[in-house]
Amino acid sequence: SLEHAPVVAVSGSEVSPEDLAKLAPTLEKAPCPAIPPLAYQGLLTERAKAAPRTIVLPESEDDRVLQAAAQILKLSAANIILLGEEDAIASRAQELNLDLAGAQVVSLRDEELLNKYASRLAELRAHKGVTPEKARQLLQDSAYFGTMMIESGDADGMVSGACHTTANTIRPALQIIKTKPEVSTVSGAFLMLFSDHAALYADCAVSIDPNPSQLADIAAASASTASQFGIDPKVALISYSTGDSGSGETVEKVLQATQIVKENHPEIAVDGPLQFDAAIDKTVAAKKCPGSPVAGQANIFVFNHLDVGNCVYKAVQRTAGAVAVGPILQGLNKPVNDLSRGALIEDIVNTIIITAVQAQA
Repeated sequence: SLEHAPVVAVSGSEVSPEDLAKLAPTLEKAPCPAIPPLAYQGLLTERAKAAPRTIVLPESEDDRVLQAAAQILKLSAANIILLGEEDAIASRAQELNLDLAGAQVVSLRDEELLNKYASRLAELRAHKGVTPEKARQLLQDSAYFGTMMIESGDADGMVSGACHTTANTIRPALQIIKTKPEVSTVSGAFLMLFSDHAALYADCAVSIDPNPSQLADIAAASASTASQFGIDPKVALISYSTGDSGSGETVEKVLQATQIVKENHPEIAVDGPLQFDAAIDKTVAAKKCPGSPVAGQANIFVFNHLDVGNCVYKAVQRTAGAVAVGPILQGLNKPVNDLSRGALIEDIVNTIIITAVQAQA
């Protein structure tokens, strides 16, 4: 994590904390190719610190969450709300030698908040038969409670999933926060940090087999996410075919999705279907699809099936040494991000920072 590595050496170059301020302007455009992963993470941390947002963590029973919260507070990267009982959290923090004095602790049994959130939740879900009594029952689930904090403006974002399933994290968000007006599909993207550049891979976490319209939604949302994190989006919709070199159901799906993105978002540089080599290699692109605004220079890779996206990001992470930050949930009105139940402390720290940056938008 950042606080334990004041200087990082990558391929013979060094980037110290003092350099971060000089590099900060790159967040307004594409990241400088010379910025290694740790320095890029540092830039995001500085951006989060510039306008701190309040992030609720509903899994205070997990030691990793408490340790990540302590690091975030030390970095001043976000304001933290921990859901749980103050005595239990304070006792465990002391056992772990953690300073959580700067965190706000909120009990799920707080009657004032329960009444407030139950009334609002019943109002939002009345069409589904949710009464105030049923709402109070739902709010016993910390993910529902945390989501209602966001809906009510008491928090700006939430990070969950260290000890709950993805469905447990996403379901309350879909029911309460809902998707942005122009989006109908929630997807999960990974910010992939290489030694010399950053890229975005989607969907690698949520949508199993998106149809053309959903795939177009994912592509547009990915472009928006990339822009938030300093990447000038060039979107490649990946297939086993480049252009009309092949045929098949998924090729046709990617072709249709590409056309939808071009029609609905003419401002986005997008192309597809593209094979991965044509999307990333200029020499291959010159042979297979000359004149493409994306081929050979893509930095956003949209996969047509979860099988492909999830396998590719993990293969790249493990074999190319990329730092995978995410999944970043895309398409929601307010940021709620999911964790792997095997998440490391640094993964949780990174996700909190990502969520804080999303909340600034």
